[in-house]
Amino acid sequence: MNKYIISFICAVSAFVSIEAQDNVIDQVEWVVGDKAILRSDIEEAIQYWLSNDRRFDGDPYCVVGEDLAVQQLFLHQAALDSIEVDENQIMMQVDKQMDAVIQRVGSKEKMEEYMNLTSSQIREMYREQIYNYNMMGQMKNKIVGDIKVSPALVRRYYNSLPEDSIPYVPTMFEVQILTQEPELDREEVERVKEDLRDYTERINNGETSFSSMAILYSQDPGTARRGGEVGFSSRAQFAPEFANVAFNLTDPNKVSKIVETEYGFHIMQLIEKRGDRVNVRHILRIPRISNQSINDKLARLDSIAEDINNNLFTFEEGAMHISDDKETRNNRGIMYNKMTSSPRFELQELPVEVARVVDGMQVGEISAPFTIMQNNGKTVCAIVKLKSKVEGHKASLKDDYDTLKELYTAKKRDEKVKQWIEEKQKTTYVRINKANRDCEFLYPGWVFYEEK
Repeated sequence: MNKYIISFICAVSAFVSIEAQDNVIDQVEWVVGDKAILRSDIEEAIQYWLSNDRRFDGDPYCVVGEDLAVQQLFLHQAALDSIEVDENQIMMQVDKQMDAVIQRVGSKEKMEEYMNLTSSQIREMYREQIYNYNMMGQMKNKIVGDIKVSPALVRRYYNSLPEDSIPYVPTMFEVQILTQEPELDREEVERVKEDLRDYTERINNGETSFSSMAILYSQDPGTARRGGEVGFSSRAQFAPEFANVAFNLTDPNKVSKIVETEYGFHIMQLIEKRGDRVNVRHILRIPRISNQSINDKLARLDSIAEDINNNLFTFEEGAMHISDDKETRNNRGIMYNKMTSSPRFELQELPVEVARVVDGMQVGEISAPFTIMQNNGKTVCAIVKLKSKVEGHKASLKDDYDTLKELYTAKKRDEKVKQWIEEKQKTTYVRINKANRDCEFLYPGWVFYEEK
């Protein structure tokens, strides 16, 4: 129900919209429990919906006003039930949200300029929104409880669907992967470390600032443009090696030792500590992998694929004992879809390089070696095997039980939430601006108290 975590685009458009309405007197449109929903709240949410291409099935002020009112029903009950959320998790999400905005606009100062708010105000705005979103999620989970699903119930649900409502299951792929990481040349590693030692010396000598060096030389695109500043983060948000150094820094005037992580080599400087969170600047340098090293690994993978095709060992055995891929080697090379926790992918859900290779392969076929650019910026070499492929089709109980089970569960969740909203409407104090009482509401059971 709630779609109110503001991305950069909607945040900017919403605040621009509000700035344009400076001469309009804000007014209370709804009161739900003890919470007032202002016209500016509705305007802001409308801008968010528009920026995300959501359509309004009716008058936007009616649709969005009711949506915010329903959100307040959940929040009001969550407060009554003393629902709690993890504040550390909230702040991690806030930091991530602010970092995304800063990365998009280029600096903290530009973010403040666009939103016409201070960083502290923006942080508090995001904290409230994310806090509310998590509270509503917890409240909905409590309302829904444990939905018991049996094959008989799923079968009954499937048989009740009209022919034109039976869901279409897109073509799905199961893929196994075996990777090899090209080795770094010692000379290249030493070159990178020498660069970092040079930066450290120039900073310590007062020749330049850490932030200036980060802007010029750091290879972390997310932080370089803001002088290497990471933003307040918990230990869990960092690579372990990075966290160990960052949280042991005590002097903001000193540069850390060189630390190696999966992303490359770093130096860092303390900005500030706040409890169990720290803000540092860092400079990342990534050693270049030589073409020769990549070609050596591609050649090795070609030999491995040939050995598998000659039945010297299986792809599964190779993935378990030869592959460098930590995420798949313990499950026989099978890739898992992080969005669904399933080994099945639609083609567009696979990494681009893998999808390009898999498209057109036959089941059981092993690909030629190819390279993949990972999220950490490193190049790895890989071969894949197409384990299975199920062509797109209308769902059936025989082949798509899990899909139908998920749809049935979602339907029961929606029904329970809808029933709860309808009951909650009857017992919650609600007042609405008279001008909007003729709206066609999604939940028509609002009991509006008359204004005195």
